[in-house]
Amino acid sequence: MTIDWASFTPLHSLTGGVLIGLAVAMLLLINGRIAGISGIIGGLLAPSRNDILWRILFLLGLVVSPVLYALFAGLPESRIEAEWPVLMLAGLLVGFGTRLGSGCTSGHGVCGLSRLSPRSIVATSIFMGFGFATVYAVRHLLS
Repeated sequence: MTIDWASFTPLHSLTGGVLIGLAVAMLLLINGRIAGISGIIGGLLAPSRNDILWRILFLLGLVVSPVLYALFAGLPESRIEAEWPVLMLAGLLVGFGTRLGSGCTSGHGVCGLSRLSPRSIVATSIFMGFGFATVYAVRHLLS
């Protein structure tokens, strides 16, 4: 295994992690809500009164933040080395796993683990394990 030292950005990664942690903690402490994206979107599909505005603002922040960042710092070049059918299948599998696991990676992996939720520890272990197995299979068994 080699590390691409030119792309290694520990300070940026640490800063991003701290900002995510602060945002998650603030949403939980101020609103009593978990910052799981699938739950936030799911709440918009079956809305209850006085529960829509914060969800819309949260999702709007996810869309507006990279646009603002690009205005000041420029976005890094990204390259996806997969065909559209593979990407669509991957998206469907992620959606299926989110429903099956009663939450997504942000809900279980960031919010659930920080609260030491047993359900989130199991869910995160399972999706990380399957992620490792998938990368191994694609890189070493199928290529």
